[in-house]
Amino acid sequence: MNFLPEKLYNYIVAHSEQEPRLLQQLTRETYQKVLQPIMLSGPYQGRVLSMISKLISPKNILELGTFTGYSTLCLAEGLQKSGEIHTIDINEELVDFQRKYFDKSGFGDQIFQHTGNALDIIPTIDKMFDLVFIDADKPNYSGYFHLVIDKLNSGGVILSDNVLWHGKVVEPLEDRDKSTKAVLDYNTLLKNDDRIETVVLPIRDGLTISRKI
Repeated sequence: MNFLPEKLYNYIVAHSEQEPRLLQQLTRETYQKVLQPIMLSGPYQGRVLSMISKLISPKNILELGTFTGYSTLCLAEGLQKSGEIHTIDINEELVDFQRKYFDKSGFGDQIFQHTGNALDIIPTIDKMFDLVFIDADKPNYSGYFHLVIDKLNSGGVILSDNVLWHGKVVEPLEDRDKSTKAVLDYNTLLKNDDRIETVVLPIRDGLTISRKI
């Protein structure tokens, strides 16, 4: 999912912050025990998420798509001491895996897991957020945006992952390709919504930063 030449990408990684040892362990166990480990954010993107979170210093974070908790822990690094991160995933089989690493991290008391359909869960969380990370099923990206935009504080940021969708966003669209169509529609939505300002970064599979005006 990297669009840069491998040698250049490796240079960038080598001259960026190194991932914490705990995240290396999480990655190793994910590859050993969990299907589709490529869904992990990975060390470079993880450091990007961590840096953005630290720059924002959020009181509350919302994450859509926990998987094994890698990105959750990266985002948690920027939380205020009294802050919270609420992370939602539909796969109940990963809850204990996530919690093991959350509790090892030192952020365990600040991380709140929600299991189920995010479209149903988001309205039940009575919080305003400074940072939202969307990395879940692509067909619902636009729906997630409409649910979270009014829960985002002014100056808050939405991070959206996989917005280049393996480069398919610039290829001819196939009729049955609902995910690519959804990503295209979502990218257009972010570009045209006057409540936010948006920039797309060519990081891994594409990461969009949208700031609420």
